[in-house]
Amino acid sequence: MSKVFVLDTNVLLADPNAVLSFPHAEVVIPETVLGELDKLKTARVDPDLRFRGREVSRLLFELGEDGSLVEGVDLPDGGRLRVAQLDSEKSLPDGLGTRQADDRILATAVQMCQTEGPDCQVVLVTNDLNMLLKAQTLGIPVQRHGDGVEGSFARRFIIRPFQRYKVPLAILAIAVGVFAAIVVIVWSTRPTAGRTTAVPPEFEQLLTPSQQQALQALTRLESNPDDPNALLAMANFYYALTEQARIQQDPAAQIRWSQPGIRYYQRYLETSPDDIDARADQATLLFYAGQTDRAIQEIGRVLESNPNHVNGNYNLGIVLLNGRNDLKGARTQFEKVIKLVKDDPDQHAVLKQAEALLAQIDASLGNSAEPTQGATQ
Repeated sequence: MSKVFVLDTNVLLADPNAVLSFPHAEVVIPETVLGELDKLKTARVDPDLRFRGREVSRLLFELGEDGSLVEGVDLPDGGRLRVAQLDSEKSLPDGLGTRQADDRILATAVQMCQTEGPDCQVVLVTNDLNMLLKAQTLGIPVQRHGDGVEGSFARRFIIRPFQRYKVPLAILAIAVGVFAAIVVIVWSTRPTAGRTTAVPPEFEQLLTPSQQQALQALTRLESNPDDPNALLAMANFYYALTEQARIQQDPAAQIRWSQPGIRYYQRYLETSPDDIDARADQATLLFYAGQTDRAIQEIGRVLESNPNHVNGNYNLGIVLLNGRNDLKGARTQFEKVIKLVKDDPDQHAVLKQAEALLAQIDASLGNSAEPTQGATQ
């Protein structure tokens, strides 16, 4: 049975990342909730509450940037997010009106219970005791929001083609805000034509090598927006930030950094369409951003160019497993990866990860077949 989780305003304000806590499920935000978040902009409330409201709005904006929240957008963990409107033409249960925000949220959940069908369970997620009790009297299943769920085993092991850029994550330990601040300083003090400016040495010392390269790339892009090397450098920079957010299990930052990375890869691929490694990297960021269909499409283009692209096959398995819950399709991909790398000592880590994921899938499928050749090497 599928599940639909309807989120109350207080859940989002307590945890702005709550929409990312229900993998492989449909997450619904009533339109009334968006209205309440919008009111926080001018309300005389705790500044921290306003900040969290802005965080929710920013995350929703990023998720809906390449789609329609009303029609629904994919989420990074295989779920789907949409905004639901209350149908004012339908009658409401006794005791519910349209004047109170809580009543409108409850009414939205009631209407969803009526339209989703018997194979779908609608659950209202709220930490408001009064709403919880009222929902129970209406026969709506209720759930409090806890700490969310950790990323899946599969997501932790998505890999990058040949790690060809070798961007050490340690160099990103310094806050990215330092880099952003320096970019603002440089751009706000740009000279008139014919003059040059340099980052003051005191500021330059605060930059990591990765940030220095990104600043140089941005400078080159200002004079030549189609500079392929600069575009790729910026795409790689955001890829590394996204990877760091993934390791730190920060899904909101993962979405935030993947979006500009996707755009830079897209611009780069317009100039270098045959770079399948860059295309595979873009597909990975698309997956991290919840754009599963586009990720599969781009990996398909990689494999069309090179059917034996190890990391393309591996990452397709990850996307099918974690983004589509397609166990059989993912199993086929990991079996192919094992065959491709079993005799390559440089791909030992990939082999072990593919074997572990294959074992996980077999356990889920209850598969009693003989171990795949090379699984014990």
